[in-house]
Amino acid sequence: MRIERVSSNQFTMFLTFDDLIERGFTKEDLWYDARDVRSLFSDMMYEASTELGFELSGSLLVQVYLMQAQGMHIIVTQKMEDADWEDDFIEMKVTLDESNELMFSFVDFEDVIQVAHCLAALNIDGGSVYHMNDRYYMLLEKDELHGQKIEDVIAVMSEFSTPSILTSHRLNEYGKSIMNRHAVRQLTTIFG
Repeated sequence: MRIERVSSNQFTMFLTFDDLIERGFTKEDLWYDARDVRSLFSDMMYEASTELGFELSGSLLVQVYLMQAQGMHIIVTQKMEDADWEDDFIEMKVTLDESNELMFSFVDFEDVIQVAHCLAALNIDGGSVYHMNDRYYMLLEKDELHGQKIEDVIAVMSEFSTPSILTSHRLNEYGKSIMNRHAVRQLTTIFG
């Protein structure tokens, strides 16, 4: 689990699916087992507060984003104006959302080319390719999978790359767009 302070009243956590498995959870448990999920979030909140020196009291807004191949990105905001420092309880409002993006990171552009050929064999021709900090990134949207099982696409992508927690917003702002649309089709055409 990675924890970072964003501001004086906000921090962010990232858990990979391996982190969740180590804690005894599956992705499906997050949607269906409310009591255990509440316990998981409480444990994570206290772990983060200890590591960051972040005092937990009052109301917390917890936003959870399930990222298809990467895990969970959790943003915790403490509402300072509503906080009653006399209370010994924590009120949490939890929002669950699932990302429609698959983002993978590559060390070498040759791996991007190879994965494009494998994806083309699955009748996938979309995607975008970016470059940032000496790494290449391929983004696939759910609607570009053309009926393929997401698990199958993740398995193919994982042979050549690693899941990334970077978002398309961050790459659009700080990275360089190499192929904005139909990257798989372009790569297989150019490097046929």
